[in-house]
Amino acid sequence: MTEKILHHSKDSIFIEASKLLNSTLNIDELLDVILELTARATEAQSSSLLLIDKKKDELELYVSRPAKQKKKISLKVGEGIAGWVAEHKKPVILNEVRKDPRYSPKLEEEVGFSVDSLICVPLLRKDNLIGVVSVANKLNQKEFDKADLDVLLSLADHIAIALDNSYLYRKAKKESLEKETLLEVEKSLSSSLDLNELLELILDSLSKVVKYDAAAIFLIDKRKQQIEHIKARGFDPALEPDLQLKIGQGLAGWAAQTQKSLIVPNVKEDARYIEARVETRSGMAVPIISNQRTIGVFSLESNELNAYEEDDLELLDAFASLAAISIERAREHEEILEKRKLEEELSIARGIQKTFLPDKHPKIPGFDISGINIPSETVGGDYYDFIPITENQVGIAIGDVSGKGIPAALIMASFRASLIAEIRNNYAIRSIMFKVNNLLFESTDSDIFVTAVYGVLDTKNKIFTFTNGGHNAPIFRDAEGKMEYLLEGGVALGTFENSQYEERALSLSSGDILVLYTDGVTEAKNEKEEEFGTRRLKQVVNDSYQLGAAQIQENIYEAVREFNRNLPQADDLTMIVIKVLEKKSSE
Repeated sequence: MTEKILHHSKDSIFIEASKLLNSTLNIDELLDVILELTARATEAQSSSLLLIDKKKDELELYVSRPAKQKKKISLKVGEGIAGWVAEHKKPVILNEVRKDPRYSPKLEEEVGFSVDSLICVPLLRKDNLIGVVSVANKLNQKEFDKADLDVLLSLADHIAIALDNSYLYRKAKKESLEKETLLEVEKSLSSSLDLNELLELILDSLSKVVKYDAAAIFLIDKRKQQIEHIKARGFDPALEPDLQLKIGQGLAGWAAQTQKSLIVPNVKEDARYIEARVETRSGMAVPIISNQRTIGVFSLESNELNAYEEDDLELLDAFASLAAISIERAREHEEILEKRKLEEELSIARGIQKTFLPDKHPKIPGFDISGINIPSETVGGDYYDFIPITENQVGIAIGDVSGKGIPAALIMASFRASLIAEIRNNYAIRSIMFKVNNLLFESTDSDIFVTAVYGVLDTKNKIFTFTNGGHNAPIFRDAEGKMEYLLEGGVALGTFENSQYEERALSLSSGDILVLYTDGVTEAKNEKEEEFGTRRLKQVVNDSYQLGAAQIQENIYEAVREFNRNLPQADDLTMIVIKVLEKKSSE
């Protein structure tokens, strides 16, 4: 488009300018037209455009010519010659720029070339400042004159109208999309009482309008008045426990405590931000309020600095208003159903669970092995087992079913039966998990899944070959004190058909310790709603490495009990501890 600009006399400038400036509503295309147009019309070496940011009371240089740039560098209104023009809304023509007392080298440094002569004209629309357009350095070593000023002033009127139209078009388009999205969200929220589904729908819809690299929705526990993490995207799962904050802690905690929304242009410069994601550069948080009470918080994070503006915050506020009532309704519905279900099924589920837990520990030369399941009041779907395979091989399994009560116990019984059947067919470990996954996928509802670790302990060669199906990563401590998580595997069983599972062979030496556990250990909470977590678990293992497997297990259990004392155990606590004995101990 710009190649067609102004090959005619100045008499034809305004006719052609009007056509070109009205030929597009796209802001990027329009900026290119403006720069080319103003430079050629005044026979200038370069042109630049500064647009006003009314909220910051700053001019932001978006583009400059001949070296076209799209970077936001701020210039205060009143600063330098362009700032003076913006402040006073009056044009300036200078042929000896550096002698002018208003001269500032800042803009010159940013555009990257020397400015000797200059015309600077305000862009006004109904007496409101839109920005400033400048041309610099008259070609052929000439000086700018009044005729050039008159041309640029006349063009400024056309430019201001074109920019205003572009802004209105962009705003209307954005508002239309936002309204459509909000209507879609409102309709979706009213169609379901499932809390997880509601939160997924909110995040899906929000991503269509507000760009984010990570997002989290926090809900506040009514009794404890503390934030609990509900749904997150874009965060490392290993760091997600760090998102569980107290009221007043972190950006989300601050928003919950003050009932105020906030934008943070640079999280590195805000002491309230708690880093749960190293890539994050900016963010915003909005409280979710129902009946003047904060029930949760939306938190969005971006990998870019200054990613969010007031319009984004207003949109997130609108989402929060729509979500508040539906979230309250879904949570209440969920609590009623869960309580009723657990009360009715408690005793039956416990009986089912007991039938498939081992009644003794395996006695294997060179190894000390212990397993334990301590039931909670609500009964989960935990499972562990020692499965004889051959003379020198024993299967080690630990698992946990989503949900509680009879359904969880029955699914775990089905998982155990399938696992043992496939083991007896002598399949490789990854094949066993592949087949068990498909059996569960075919026989259970979409919201039911099993997390599990299954491995084979080769007692002769001291090798533990395993795979992890979406379960809590076992902790391995070698004899030298080095600790690692055993992550190799795949997704939770029953979630996707034909899921593949990676297996790993782990060589064992005297003094090595392997701890397998369910989330009843690491997710046990204290009065402050803090989780026991893997860091405390690792510390207990490290402190107990000289002890036997049963005593290590007992120390972990006692540490969990001490951590959540005065509170009932919320979930089954299940562990397997394997320790490789010193040679003298096995002789």
